[in-house]
Amino acid sequence: MAENKNVKIVMDKDGIDRCLTRIAYEILEKNKGMENLVLVGIRTGGVYLAQRLQKKISAIEDKDIPLGILDITLYRDDISTSSKKPALGKTKIPFDLDDKKVVLVDDVLFTGRTIRAAMDALIDFGRPKTIQLAVLIDRGHRELPIRADFVGKNLPSSFWEAVSVNLMEKNGMDEVIIEEEK
Repeated sequence: MAENKNVKIVMDKDGIDRCLTRIAYEILEKNKGMENLVLVGIRTGGVYLAQRLQKKISAIEDKDIPLGILDITLYRDDISTSSKKPALGKTKIPFDLDDKKVVLVDDVLFTGRTIRAAMDALIDFGRPKTIQLAVLIDRGHRELPIRADFVGKNLPSSFWEAVSVNLMEKNGMDEVIIEEEK
């Protein structure tokens, strides 16, 4: 850890698991079960969380829920302002989106621009009946009128703080941290 940063763990492995369990039940309750329900994880953190939600929902309902993976790189509104060439990931949606209840899954909701890009990308694949949003962390500071339907934890933060979701699949540990520059 760098000396010039103040790092605080705001959620541990058990906290993340409890939030995902609650979100899984909330998704099923809001949608009255799994009929026409699909999960779509936004690369990269949202994919891991969507996979975990898929396991939880499938275990609760004793049947599989379809899972897709969405890369939004080419849909971002800041792609032309960056001098770096964006790294493209794969989109894999192995089912028809028409008339489906899509639950988009992401790790952190901040300005709302990622979610706007994800909705634009989804519409290119079909016409869902509904698009709902599940996030582990909502840190506020919206720039667009976007709100999550399912939230693990509201974490008010300042612009000079960084919120990071570390997941076992990518970082080797499950935790949510907030870092403040000194």
